[in-house]
Amino acid sequence: MTSLSLHLLPRNPSSTAAAQSPPLTPSAFFPPKTPSRSRTPSPVRAVLQWNRKPQLSGTTPRVVVITSGKGGVGKTTTTANVGLSLARLGFSVVAIDADVGLRNLDLLLGLENRVNYTVVEVLNGDCRLDQALVRDKRWSNFELLCISKPRSKLPMGFGGKALIWLVDALKTREEGCPDFILIDCPAGIDAGFITAITPANEAVLVTTPDITSLRDADRVIGLLECDGIKDIKMVVNRVRTDMIKGEDMMSVLDVQEMLGLALLGVIPEDTEVIRSTNRGFPLVLNKPPTLAGLAFEQAAWRLVEQDSMTAVIMEEEPKKRGFFSFFGG
Repeated sequence: MTSLSLHLLPRNPSSTAAAQSPPLTPSAFFPPKTPSRSRTPSPVRAVLQWNRKPQLSGTTPRVVVITSGKGGVGKTTTTANVGLSLARLGFSVVAIDADVGLRNLDLLLGLENRVNYTVVEVLNGDCRLDQALVRDKRWSNFELLCISKPRSKLPMGFGGKALIWLVDALKTREEGCPDFILIDCPAGIDAGFITAITPANEAVLVTTPDITSLRDADRVIGLLECDGIKDIKMVVNRVRTDMIKGEDMMSVLDVQEMLGLALLGVIPEDTEVIRSTNRGFPLVLNKPPTLAGLAFEQAAWRLVEQDSMTAVIMEEEPKKRGFFSFFGG
């Protein structure tokens, strides 16, 4: 009887790549990069290109909403780690926490004690926009902007138009237009979701390989497309290869076939996520890096270059069985 294993291959294996560093193991979560010459990519080896900066694709600012539909799948964790990964790559990033009632992005970034003003104070004329932006001391090109303080009420007129005004204000500010504006979308599909997706032209859908998350994700995809957002990519979080081999968890290929989205990244299950959350220290800043942190960095690379990857299930060679195998040996 054969077993199944998960390998991730690049969608565009013929794209130009620079010199490559030695392979990193385990490699099941990172796609290999191949030179411009056409050849069959190896399904086993994977490399990270640390010796070049990814080329920014598209017009700036790239307004990306990170959403999920179902809560608790790692949407805010993805926003924090991808945002800081983009900043480490040299791009200017503004992360907007659009979750009004349950604000958590500042906690994951360790910036909760520095949020003095929010967008509500900016709209009320109590402060300037640059005063509401919280600059990260570790990476000065990363800034956080919160919509409101926890347990506070939004003005009746706050909605998608107010968020569009906010994005336009970030485009024309004196410090310069950011390369990326990441919007951490609240869970669900209520008014907060509609407000968060209004100014976006790209979406990153975070899901886990369980049926409840996939059903909510499918509903969110339809709402995003109805709002005119066609560039939707997917991040599959909390993947466990041991459960996939045991057929206790859907594979990434199954998830991709069910949702029909381009795959931005695959994040393995990692116990370090809880530690980093409690410390307010994102995974991508860990030394030595963790598997999940490296996966978030690779997802940030693909987001910059508007690239994607393809999950492929490959069948392993069956083990040789001896004479006693007929008797269960």
